[in-house]
Parts: sequence; C-alpha cells; structure tokens
Amino acid sequence: ARRGRCRRCHKRQRPHRSRCHPHTCPHRCAHRIRKRASYWGAKSKHFKMAKQAVLKSGNYAFAGRKLKKRDFRRLWIARISAQAKACGMNYSTFMHGLKNAGIDLNRKMLSELAVSDKEAFAALVEKAKAAL
Repeated sequence: ARRGRCRRCHKRQRPHRSRCHPHTCPHRCAHRIRKRASYWGAKSKHFKMAKQAVLKSGNYAFAGRKLKKRDFRRLWIARISAQAKACGMNYSTFMHGLKNAGIDLNRKMLSELAVSDKEAFAALVEKAKAAL
C-alpha cells in the first residue's frame, strides 16, 4: 500500500498514518453496514448509531427465535390437551400413559393428529389409558 492510504480501502489518511484506524475506517465492519441499509434516519447514516441498531436488532432476532419455539410448544400442548379432554383424559395423564405404553411421538405430531385425525388420536388415548 502507498504511504498515507488505507490498506483495505485505499482511502487517503493523514500523513502520519500508514493505515486506517480500526474505529474510523468505513470498511472495518462491512457486514454490519450492509445490514443497516434499510434502517431509517440516523441509524442508516451515522456509523455508531447504525452499529448499535444492528447489534440490538440481532439481539431481538435471537430472542425472537427462542420465543417462537416457546410459543409453538404452548400451542401444541393446548391442542393436545383440548383433544385429550374431549376423549375423557387430561394432558398430563395422557402423556404419562403414552410414555408407559412406549409410544414415542413428539408434541408437534400429536397436535397434528389431534387437529386433523381425531380417530387416530382417540386410539392413542385408549392405548394410554390401557398402559396406566
């Protein structure tokens, strides 16, 4: 690199610097800069605010993925519980009976059976009752 320019972006620097300072080079966090393009106002223009916004949105996205899993599990349990009660059994006894019977179905598949195939779910309830 020529003297007085950044090694990565070849941006002209002050004469006493041979490279960009890590806090002032616009190419230091290119992946973060690309993510801020759709933000509004200062969050898309000013580097410090853009960096903060990208990091914060990443935290929200991480938490949102965990919440999504939690919400779906709650939905599946509510569906299984409602159908099990319709068949004369509560959720916890039904799950315990399935475990005793050696039936290894996850809650997602059980809820799908409870919604779409009520006869098959009723047969599972009968097997769970017999195993108790």
